[in-house]
Amino acid sequence: MGRLHHVPAEARTPATAQTSGMSRMAALSGDTVGSRAIWMGETHVAPGVSSGPHHHGESETGIYVVAGNPEFIYSEDGREVRLQTKPGDYVYVPPFVHHIESNANSDQEAVVVIARTTQEAIVENLDEL
Repeated sequence: MGRLHHVPAEARTPATAQTSGMSRMAALSGDTVGSRAIWMGETHVAPGVSSGPHHHGESETGIYVVAGNPEFIYSEDGREVRLQTKPGDYVYVPPFVHHIESNANSDQEAVVVIARTTQEAIVENLDEL
């Protein structure tokens, strides 16, 4: 029988895949708690900053907006789409969808909690969206 794992906020680790313009911290992963099928952590984007374009491979990603008003930018049918969010909102990112997390139009840090369907944070950084 297993046991519960408590990961205090100060135990989150930046020892995970990173993308320019943002800071990811792992909380629940194979390395931190021995998870086999989930990765969970958070991302911080400073005011006036946008992440580099990226995707998360085969992983589905669920995002919960904790603070700030980040925009999630992706391309659909050749046009740029911007999802404007607020605290309490959720965003679903399907596998392989190229996107940018933007906090360019804000004066406060954007903080989101992320859950992925893969054990680790798959991040494929891209040159363009």
